[in-house]
Amino acid sequence: MSISKMLASITQYISEAAMRIFGPNDDAYPTIGVQPFTGDPYKKGTADNW
Repeated sequence: MSISKMLASITQYISEAAMRIFGPNDDAYPTIGVQPFTGDPYKKGTADNW
Protein backbone atom coordinates (compact mmCIF):
# COMPACT_ATOMS: atom_id res chain seq x y z
CA MET A 1 0.00 0.00 0.00
CA SER A 2 1.45 3.33 -0.94
CA ILE A 3 1.87 6.17 1.50
CA SER A 4 -0.71 8.33 -0.30
CA LYS A 5 -3.42 5.64 -0.01
CA MET A 6 -2.59 5.11 3.65
CA LEU A 7 -2.74 8.86 4.32
CA ALA A 8 -6.07 9.09 2.49
CA SER A 9 -7.45 6.19 4.54
CA ILE A 10 -6.37 7.77 7.83
CA THR A 11 -7.82 11.14 6.81
CA GLN A 12 -11.14 9.53 5.88
CA TYR A 13 -11.26 7.62 9.19
CA ILE A 14 -10.67 10.77 11.24
CA SER A 15 -13.08 12.92 9.23
CA GLU A 16 -15.89 10.35 9.52
CA ALA A 17 -15.38 10.22 13.29
CA ALA A 18 -15.49 14.02 13.53
CA MET A 19 -18.66 14.17 11.41
CA ARG A 20 -20.30 11.63 13.70
CA ILE A 21 -19.28 13.48 16.86
CA PHE A 22 -20.22 16.98 15.71
CA GLY A 23 -23.14 16.06 13.41
CA PRO A 24 -26.81 16.21 14.33
CA ASN A 25 -28.18 13.61 16.73
CA ASP A 26 -29.79 10.54 15.24
CA ASP A 27 -31.39 9.42 18.50
CA ALA A 28 -35.05 8.45 18.30
CA TYR A 29 -36.02 9.19 21.91
CA PRO A 30 -39.61 10.36 22.40
CA THR A 31 -40.12 13.88 23.72
CA ILE A 32 -42.20 13.20 26.82
CA GLY A 33 -41.49 16.27 28.92
CA VAL A 34 -41.81 16.54 32.68
CA GLN A 35 -44.00 13.99 34.42
CA PRO A 36 -46.28 15.20 37.23
CA PHE A 37 -45.90 13.77 40.73
CA THR A 38 -48.87 11.55 41.56
CA GLY A 39 -47.76 10.16 44.94
CA ASP A 40 -48.41 11.30 48.47
CA PRO A 41 -46.00 13.74 50.11
CA TYR A 42 -43.87 12.46 52.98
CA LYS A 43 -45.31 13.02 56.45
CA LYS A 44 -42.98 12.34 59.34
CA GLY A 45 -45.68 11.21 61.77
CA THR A 46 -47.14 8.52 59.50
CA ALA A 47 -43.78 6.98 58.62
CA ASP A 48 -43.02 6.27 62.30
CA ASN A 49 -46.05 3.95 62.59
CA TRP A 50 -44.56 1.15 60.49
